[in-house]
Amino acid sequence: MRGMTTAHTPPSPLSVVVLAAGKGTRMRSDLPKVLQPLAGKPLLGHVLDTVQQLAAERAVVVAGFGAQRVQEAFAHQPHQQTLRFALQEPQLGTGHAVQQALPDLPETGVCLVLYGDVPLAPAASLLPLVAEAQTGALALLTVELPDPTGYGRILRNADGAVQGIVEHKDASPAQRAVRECNTGILCAPVAHLRRWLGQLRNDNAQGEYYLTDVVALAVADGVPVRAATVPDADDVLGVNDRGQLAHLERVVQLRAARRLLDAGVTLADPARLDVRGTLHCGRDVFIDVGCVFEGEVHLADGARVGPYAVLRDVRVGADTVVHPFCHLDGAGIGAGAIIGPFARLRPTTALADGVHIGNFVEVKNGTLGQGAKANHLSYVGDATVGARVNIGAGTIVANYDGANKHRTVIEDDAHTGSNSVLVAPITVGAGATIGAGSTVTKNAPAGKLTVARAKAVTLEGWTRPVKKK
Repeated sequence: MRGMTTAHTPPSPLSVVVLAAGKGTRMRSDLPKVLQPLAGKPLLGHVLDTVQQLAAERAVVVAGFGAQRVQEAFAHQPHQQTLRFALQEPQLGTGHAVQQALPDLPETGVCLVLYGDVPLAPAASLLPLVAEAQTGALALLTVELPDPTGYGRILRNADGAVQGIVEHKDASPAQRAVRECNTGILCAPVAHLRRWLGQLRNDNAQGEYYLTDVVALAVADGVPVRAATVPDADDVLGVNDRGQLAHLERVVQLRAARRLLDAGVTLADPARLDVRGTLHCGRDVFIDVGCVFEGEVHLADGARVGPYAVLRDVRVGADTVVHPFCHLDGAGIGAGAIIGPFARLRPTTALADGVHIGNFVEVKNGTLGQGAKANHLSYVGDATVGARVNIGAGTIVANYDGANKHRTVIEDDAHTGSNSVLVAPITVGAGATIGAGSTVTKNAPAGKLTVARAKAVTLEGWTRPVKKK
């Protein structure tokens, strides 16, 4: 880290200000920019996760456009214990935004300024700034860019010391040739920051109060200005339009893919994977193309997930196979099971080891015992299904009477024939068989055949209607 010193002074309390007031006009959206989703989480959520990693004593989010929606989005998050909100209205620049947070900052300690639309700045790159500010310095995070157009440039003297920052629109041709750019992220003692913010002026091309002007004020005060250069430019890229959001989405997903590959997971194509939450994988897991993982997903040793499956808050047991185009949500699946293709498991579904759920089968709030099978075209809702049960093609467990849900129990080793309807609440006894085409409204006794269908009748002399000309 260029320019950084080693400090041994006792650490000062850390506060964080997150600037999140912008509308994001180029997003062309009614949703505040900092609530736009990245890898299944709002941009601001990624920043606040980093704040938690920094163990900040206080965090202040400066909101503006859609401030109420922004505050409501994080009202029940883990960050809420240390999180406060301030309002910037109107928006008169970054310096003006930090001024709105000053009443919520303690008189002592250091303050780190982050941005709600810069979601990937890692704690490892921010901690050196905090350490430097705790020695009394102003610390900046910079980045070297091959094309720095639009970014503020870091100005250094002949000795390499930072002297100031000039915005691109205010820079001279020589200054625009500088490739070291300001990320906007800085950390300073709160007392210094209060003083400098009170001295900001808006005599610039935009008529705004730039936070970057505190650098020149620090130099004038004789306060050391240190700069650390972040090694990966993607870590400090901001989001201003859909294209930049899509770019960062791929950055996040490729990083997730690399972590999975390093952990021994086989990915059919690392570029066609979406992890929008947390994915835990055992050994020898295989994931095919186009899969989406949301919430918290666990894939045990040897699990295989076929192409274009969506798994949300699911636990998949060892050696279980999820065939293509399945949608699994809030389910627990045992070992050695076979799911799909085109199967749907809805929340609170629990499948034991060796269960088979086939094509176009939906299970909702149901449990299936070891070795149970529902291989074709069935709906199993609010049912407790025993071990080794075979649910025939087209079987419907009718759980809803139009007002209330009712539960069906199908005991071990029972079989249901094709195109049967079990009208809850009923119990199908152990080893019972339901004849094909039956509509069963009463309990079926164990070990017996239950048939409930109309007698077939053939009408003699009947002729098929003919279309009128």
